[in-house]
Amino acid sequence: MFRIMFNSPRIAPNTGNAIRMVAATGCELHLVEPLGFDLSEPKLRRAGLDYHDLASVTVHASLADAWAAVDGARVFAFTAHAERPFTDVRYQPGDVLLFGPEPTGLDGTTLADPHITDQVRIPMLAGRRSLNLSNAAAVAAYEAWRQHGFTGGA
Repeated sequence: MFRIMFNSPRIAPNTGNAIRMVAATGCELHLVEPLGFDLSEPKLRRAGLDYHDLASVTVHASLADAWAAVDGARVFAFTAHAERPFTDVRYQPGDVLLFGPEPTGLDGTTLADPHITDQVRIPMLAGRRSLNLSNAAAVAAYEAWRQHGFTGGA
């Protein structure tokens, strides 16, 4: 399936929502430290409901460690500054969908990382800054999964 990667997420409920989403889709969630919260935080647990045991969640001490864990995978960085719509990508199982921290998104250094295959954006109306992190990740994950006929879905 697909890999969702949050680089230094700051808001516990967004990560909790993403945990629920990866449990529902069969994706993996990769969290890159530093995190802006503790994984035992009640708001994170509440947002993820009872899906924590059904989700594949891996925490990496650094972005370098995360790259090593997904070695060779294509990485699509989601940023409001990209020109290419995320729907133009033909996603493949194992692809990494990379998202930056709230509220800043991915920084220039991360976007220039040679591990990144391409930068893509989720279209929005003019004058809007960004989507909520967990919503953006869900939109991306479901598009990737849709392209594969929702394999394994009911």
